[in-house]
Amino acid sequence: MSELHTWAGLLLGWVLYAMFLTGTVSYFKDELSQWSRPELPHQAQVLDPAEVAQRVAGQLAVLAPGSTQWSFGLPNARNNTADAFWRLPPSATQPGPRRFGSGNFDPATGQKVAARDTQGGEFFYRFHFQFHYMPVIWGRWLAGIAAMFMLVAIVSGVITHKKIFTDFFTFRWAKGQRSWLDAHNALSVFGLPFHLMITYTGLVTLMALYMPWGEKAAFKTPQERQQLTTQLSAFIQPGKPSGKEAALAPIDDIVRQAQARWGRDNIARVTITLPGDAASRVAVSRGEPGRTSMSPQYMMFEGTTGKLLETRDSVGPAAETRGVMYALHLGRFGDTVARWLYFIVSLAGTAMVGTGLVMWTVKRRQRMPDPTRPHFGFRLVEKLNIAAIAGLTIAMAAFLWSNRLLPTGMAQRADWEIHVFFIAWGAALLHAVLRPARKAWVEQLWAGAAVLALLPVLNMVTTDRPLWRSLAEGDWIFAGIDLMLWALAAVHVKLALRTSQHRVPVARGKRTRQPTEAPPPPAKPAAVHGGSNTAAHEGAR
Repeated sequence: MSELHTWAGLLLGWVLYAMFLTGTVSYFKDELSQWSRPELPHQAQVLDPAEVAQRVAGQLAVLAPGSTQWSFGLPNARNNTADAFWRLPPSATQPGPRRFGSGNFDPATGQKVAARDTQGGEFFYRFHFQFHYMPVIWGRWLAGIAAMFMLVAIVSGVITHKKIFTDFFTFRWAKGQRSWLDAHNALSVFGLPFHLMITYTGLVTLMALYMPWGEKAAFKTPQERQQLTTQLSAFIQPGKPSGKEAALAPIDDIVRQAQARWGRDNIARVTITLPGDAASRVAVSRGEPGRTSMSPQYMMFEGTTGKLLETRDSVGPAAETRGVMYALHLGRFGDTVARWLYFIVSLAGTAMVGTGLVMWTVKRRQRMPDPTRPHFGFRLVEKLNIAAIAGLTIAMAAFLWSNRLLPTGMAQRADWEIHVFFIAWGAALLHAVLRPARKAWVEQLWAGAAVLALLPVLNMVTTDRPLWRSLAEGDWIFAGIDLMLWALAAVHVKLALRTSQHRVPVARGKRTRQPTEAPPPPAKPAAVHGGSNTAAHEGAR
């Protein structure tokens, strides 16, 4: 079990660390996306979703009159715009049906807003389970394999550490390997139920990809597969148009029917199919807060009259089980306090993986005949640790720096923000390879502290949203991110100082084996020792 725990945690430990850290940040992906678009105004209060829906639908009628599908999310306390997409007709270069336009709309006016092209927090969320620069399916398979390794490491770790709960209350500072082990144990026990839950539910969210055979055997006809889709998603597909033109009923009246059932501010999304046709349909989806399930709940209306056709409040037991696990993994059901708890415990999980990787090198260095001259495998792990842990901080901060520094009108700007992320991460790996390990750790930790600490200053220089203005206006999204960046910078400063004080143990010569029996003492005159046995005792010693 000890060997299984060690190697399951090490072989994909660098992938797991990246998944954990980007997943932790993703609990505030909506806030990061707002921070990434400083041109969008701060909304002091959430407007009536019904009125916003009417404004956005009117604007989409102008922007996409021939579209067969409109869908837009309504603003809330975490999103200050209505994000929309609409289906585009097939073209000569892209004949398929899956072409979409998208945009953000001002909830107060309904007008499409101009903001810099960026993925914002969505990039970290997507990277967390599908990575980048590879087909999405490959990325999700890699994430699933890493999650299974994590599950094996957690279970084998519990079995291996018999005194794990006792060790949780014991921490010894500045004790080398012992300190790393104490930190690893404490962080593991602190969030053990969460780590088990988040790993297993992460596998469940993509279970149809990893184990598709049961689904394929059970749902064979198109009708059966459509029934499965309705159990898992509220995203309705356009039906067959009637060919008769008919105006949409007032969208605000339709949304108010849903508000009467679920509450004024508990409307997530409005989807309209075949607008302008007599066969149009409007689906209004329920919001996620207060629901410990991601199972779809929506109300279906006739588009031309606003007549309620269907209300879906529940799904089957299997789909509901999946929905609960999905909700537990994403953590969107709770309020701000719950989201912070998720963030803190997930950050502890990130540290658990990081301390485990570092402990592997600390433990094995002490066993070497000459710790200053490790073998190639050890050096490889050590260099990858530096780039994966300290280097990832630099890369993520570089992504945020590029959001502020790249020209707003730059072509493929969102892609270049991601390119900067990987360029910075690659530079960190190159630096770790070229520099001695301890110096590379210290230099990258200091670099991480610097880029984090200077980000609020950069934000102050490049936007009109400095910290003091955000505090004065009660804009806690911008203010909170600035303050959190400084807190994380302080953590990196502390780690850099501790690492700079650490010294690699010097090489020790091989011990000379002592004989099992001491040679007899040389014969000496008794008068010299006065009949004492002192000389014999010394010789035996």
